[in-house]
Amino acid sequence: MTPSNRFSFSGYPGISAPLVALVVASPIVVIAASVFAGQSVQVWGHLWDTVLADYVVNSVLLMLGVGVLTLVLGVPAAWFTAVCEFPGRKTFVWALLLPLAFPAYIIAYTYTGLLEYAGPAQTLLRDVTGWKHGDYWFFPVRSLGGAIAMLGLVLYPYVYLLVRAAFLEHSTRAIEVGRTLGYGIPRGFFQLAVPLARPAIVTGVSLALMETLADYGTVQYFGLSTFTTGIFRAFYGFDDLTAASQLSAALLAFIILLIYLERHSRRRARYDAGGRDMREHRIRLAGWRAAGAWAGCLAPVLLGFIVPALVLLKWTLRDARWDGASFLSLAWNSFYLAFLAALIATALALVLGYAKRNAATRAARLSVDVSGLGYAIPGAIIAVGVIVPLAWLDHRLIEITRFVSGAEVGLLLSGTIFALLFAYTVRFLAVSLGAVQAGLEKIKPSLDQAARSLGRRPSEVLRQLHAPLLRGTVFTALLIVFVDVLKELPATLILRPFNFNTLAVRAYELASDERLADAAVPSLTIVLVGIGPVVLLSRTISRDHTPAR
Repeated sequence: MTPSNRFSFSGYPGISAPLVALVVASPIVVIAASVFAGQSVQVWGHLWDTVLADYVVNSVLLMLGVGVLTLVLGVPAAWFTAVCEFPGRKTFVWALLLPLAFPAYIIAYTYTGLLEYAGPAQTLLRDVTGWKHGDYWFFPVRSLGGAIAMLGLVLYPYVYLLVRAAFLEHSTRAIEVGRTLGYGIPRGFFQLAVPLARPAIVTGVSLALMETLADYGTVQYFGLSTFTTGIFRAFYGFDDLTAASQLSAALLAFIILLIYLERHSRRRARYDAGGRDMREHRIRLAGWRAAGAWAGCLAPVLLGFIVPALVLLKWTLRDARWDGASFLSLAWNSFYLAFLAALIATALALVLGYAKRNAATRAARLSVDVSGLGYAIPGAIIAVGVIVPLAWLDHRLIEITRFVSGAEVGLLLSGTIFALLFAYTVRFLAVSLGAVQAGLEKIKPSLDQAARSLGRRPSEVLRQLHAPLLRGTVFTALLIVFVDVLKELPATLILRPFNFNTLAVRAYELASDERLADAAVPSLTIVLVGIGPVVLLSRTISRDHTPAR
């Protein structure tokens, strides 16, 4: 396509894309620059002498535990649903995604109420056995192991999704080749299928570990000292923005390492791709093997979705005390905030997507890559990176207003809805960008050329051709960002305006006050809304992997 045939607005995305990338990357730049701040040496020395070792050790142990658990839950489930045939397989293909609807902090509250000393599980055990306190051992849910279990149960779908796709590509063929060499099914799985799927495994685990490092609600509720709890403690407990920035910079280093591992594994994945296998090539399981596959798929669904969902439903219907007017206010705050953030993120994603499609310059490609980094960065880091420049700008505006008119104005940017929307956009722009790019890639440039050759103006091509084709893509981007914002806790806690609550914040506050049953109403609302993108994702995957006839 010649420059004269490009859309008339192609220059606008091409020019604005670097500006969008610069604004989106500014919180990350602020955090990285804090390492070189004037008091950096003194702050680092204080953190090193007091809390940094605990934060590093607990964060690393948490990552190791979650990494192992997501592998144990995700890889076998991916193998059974991709390569094997057994009763219930089709149901498990989508059911194994349901735990994605649960934020980790909500499942943590739910299992605490279920498994703590006064909860129904231990009460039933004491009633049946006659034991008393100290007569028996029970899994301590408020512990490092408990946090690993909660996070692993909701994050294993990252591994399941990617590894299942890898198994669908080449595992059946590898097993058939292995059989000709005398390999049985178990040996073929461990020595052929798993090594071929290693890039997908590394990518899935890396994504799960990024979410682990981003978590605040679970580790705070269980009393663990990690980087995210340290950032909140420095920010709220000690009112030390410098220390919070330094801890954010240290956590950012962990994230950069994980991003490097994930992208390195993705580069290797292109050498391992193969053709799809037809469904009739699956290994048919019967007897105890089918029962084992069924149990291996049921366990993560049961523990990661069914049990906590039933507990929340029971608390909501029987035990919760909640005010309808207050709930409606929380729902309105959450929904309109999430809707605005979804609109902004999707609009910017369209600008970036068209910049990459039409301009196709190095600056446009770099802008898209930079703008997509936010999703890998924890909300706590982004919140600190947002509040630092906005607070500085607010104080300059106050000084200018006082000098010009003598009037006193309050904070105009920090501590307002603007700060929240800015943070949400930085955090979740990558989600909408991925959906928009996938939609644009399906529109071949030859369609644009054909429309122009028929005399259609650029604006008509956009309205009559692109808009209908991108309608589903834009809706998907809006829905996923909407739900992600609805679930976001750390950034909302730090940046929300005074006396402004959302469903996620209220659930956190009630659970922190040990009002677990009362926290069920906002928690169940978040989970129910979160099921929508999971269903959408499941349908997309099923459509993508349906063999051509």
